[in-house]
Amino acid sequence: MSSSIVCNDLCFAWPDGEVVFDRFTLAISEGRTGLIGVNGSGKSTLLRLISGELAPDAGSISVSGELAYLPQNLSLASERRVDEVLGLAEVRAALAAIERGDADERHFAAVGDQWDVEERTRATLDQLGLAHVALDARADELSGGELILLGLAAQFLKQPDVLVLDEPTNNLDRRARRLVGAAVRAWKGVLVLVSHDRELLRHVDRIGDLRSGTVTFYGGNLEDYEAAVAVEQEAAERTVRAAESDLKRQKRELVEARTKLDRRARYGRKQWENKREPKVRMRKRQEDAEIAAGKHRTMHLGKVAEAKDRLREAAETVRADDEIRIDLPETSVPSGKEVLTLSDVELRNGLAVRMELRGPERIALVGPNGSGKTTLLQTITGAIQPRSGTVKVPVPVRWLPQRLDLLDDTLSAAQNVARAAPSASDNEIRAQLARFLLRGSRADQPAGSLSGGERFRATLATLLLADPAPQLLLLDEPTNNLDLASVRQLSQALASYAGALIVVSHDLSFLRSIGATRWVRLGSTVDTVEEVSESP
Repeated sequence: MSSSIVCNDLCFAWPDGEVVFDRFTLAISEGRTGLIGVNGSGKSTLLRLISGELAPDAGSISVSGELAYLPQNLSLASERRVDEVLGLAEVRAALAAIERGDADERHFAAVGDQWDVEERTRATLDQLGLAHVALDARADELSGGELILLGLAAQFLKQPDVLVLDEPTNNLDRRARRLVGAAVRAWKGVLVLVSHDRELLRHVDRIGDLRSGTVTFYGGNLEDYEAAVAVEQEAAERTVRAAESDLKRQKRELVEARTKLDRRARYGRKQWENKREPKVRMRKRQEDAEIAAGKHRTMHLGKVAEAKDRLREAAETVRADDEIRIDLPETSVPSGKEVLTLSDVELRNGLAVRMELRGPERIALVGPNGSGKTTLLQTITGAIQPRSGTVKVPVPVRWLPQRLDLLDDTLSAAQNVARAAPSASDNEIRAQLARFLLRGSRADQPAGSLSGGERFRATLATLLLADPAPQLLLLDEPTNNLDLASVRQLSQALASYAGALIVVSHDLSFLRSIGATRWVRLGSTVDTVEEVSESP
């Protein structure tokens, strides 16, 4: 029996009453499906429902075959060992006991048929670029990107029939992204992939576009989908233009009909006043004229109403997704002003750094996972202390962390912004959140219940309204969790920002779009910092 995912009449709403799915249906068979949609459309919620992490209010979800799920915000206890994260600790312990000569039946039961588990594990880790990771190592010894790869390896080792991945390339460097892409391309069975990674979405067999509580499928990868949507939109816009033209014609004919009727009415009144015909005949003629005029008027009004309906239906087929509006603070850093100085700094991971930032410079900070990019930003903000050296930041600085953990999950988005900007009025706070598409009840939703994209927008809103306005922005993987339109808006806003920037990203096209003036690459051996003259 082939594997599949089937949702029937699925209903789900958040505790505040916001409806995400209402009688939602979905059927996904074998093959690689890329699930896309604007932020907040319900992609991650759907995966959580499919995985069983959330329970539907009504309807059913059926998954045939064993399922493995990698969530967007992977949370791994730092004190756990790598083999515990991979779910192998018990089997490895049993194997070790048997090798020592302990023939207890419990050990053999724990091993089952997994006698080659270590070999399979090493092969899987090597496939994902983690050949250097020891199974006895602690999870907190790994970088954020390595943790994502480790979580992905744990799902592969389950050898599931159905694999569900939510933004698996977030925080990954270019090499790791290529490895994930190769793994996706080689996958046999059912794969559902939520991602905004254009490169990764080139490896899928079909695209599912989730909007307004419905999934529409398109054959092929992301480029095929975009071509098909472009054709659809061109046809939809032609239909709208034709409907607009028809509505204008119907309105014009209605005016012309009213003019004729008014002319006839004036003629009838003149005949009555002149009394040129018997009253009975004139009254009958007047009644017939009124009946005919009423029918004529009703006919034309009906045609106008039908034309309006056609225009409304045509307009609904044209996509007009809301986009975030990013207004960066009106701040300006004079050329030559000292913004950041790192003097003989040795980071916690052993990386030696010397760096000076003056004026409205913008640094693109690149390098492989584990090279220390996030550690460097944390050191600049004072979140962690260097082993030696001095860090001087004489201007207001704001930091957007990779894991978006600046928000208090128990407070609403509005309350988080108010905490960062105590002098801002409630209207200013809500206007700022509205620019980031967090309106009404969503602004009052606890931050812990927001989607990844919504959480990013709430964090960015908090940073940008914070008092005092930042003259140095530190952004760690800012395009994670953002849909393609939001990435475009962010790059345009950053390109015009008059302050200083340090941006960590593996998205080179994004870094180029913001006008990076300096490119700094951290070495993979975590002992070098190299400034390159131009973008990679």
